[in-house]
Amino acid sequence: MLHFYAYIFLFSLMMPVHLKNTSDPTYKKTIAQWHQQRIQNLKSEQGWLNLAGLFWLKEGKNTLGADVSNDIIFPAGKSPSFLGSISLQNGEVSMEVLPGKEIFSEDKSISQAIIFSPSLSSPLTLKYGSLRWFVIKRGDKYAIRLRDLESPVLQSFSGIKTYPIYEKWKAKARLIPPSENKKIAITDVLGMTSMQEFAGTLVFELEGKEYRLDAVDNGKDLFILFADQTNKRATYGAGRFLYAEKPDNEGNMFLDFNKSINPPCAFTEFATCPLPPKQNFIDLAVKAGEKNYGKH
Repeated sequence: MLHFYAYIFLFSLMMPVHLKNTSDPTYKKTIAQWHQQRIQNLKSEQGWLNLAGLFWLKEGKNTLGADVSNDIIFPAGKSPSFLGSISLQNGEVSMEVLPGKEIFSEDKSISQAIIFSPSLSSPLTLKYGSLRWFVIKRGDKYAIRLRDLESPVLQSFSGIKTYPIYEKWKAKARLIPPSENKKIAITDVLGMTSMQEFAGTLVFELEGKEYRLDAVDNGKDLFILFADQTNKRATYGAGRFLYAEKPDNEGNMFLDFNKSINPPCAFTEFATCPLPPKQNFIDLAVKAGEKNYGKH
């Protein structure tokens, strides 16, 4: 009998990796469904796959259309040679349409309109054919972000490869909030740095070791930019994004790295992605979530 229990004990020592790499079928189904919704979001009109241009505005008048003489050059075959102009004046952006050209805001044809202003709750989106455009602000700079609902990138998209789903990558975490209201410096791919609301530091364990990640307050949830040892090989070179529900009253929550996603810059050159702060590098290969996509 002693030999039997000794065998069982030795067998158990040989099994931890296998046991850790198991997941409840319901959990795996939940993550799979979540990922499918993520794919649908990417493919939607508001997703990242249809971006077709990013044009930084100069103060004053900026002409737009398909002709190369314009300041803002729209895709050939998608726009008339000249559509009109966009003017930037002291933080306010307006659109003036050339006679005979039909540009829409929602379902209403416009001849001129303010499309970005501190007084507007959100930028106005304009439409011409399959094209959509609106203003984004980064630091003290303003740009036109262009979408093409018939984008070749969107049409050729066939999904994102992911790691197998294992519950070991869902870690219980504790949020240590700052002692006072604080902001954290986040730099983007353009080299611009912005100060974001610092939610606190998340403390958790993976593979038996403690790690820490700083989180940004994203309103209804927490936003975590992190890098790990899989970057540049299996996952996006600069790191990945992770969103998490805010903690309970005692500061406890979960970080599910199976929901780690590529930043928009993995799909398009027209995004302005934030980069993980240097303290958010995990000295571990986090083999969970989305793998790299494309060559951006």
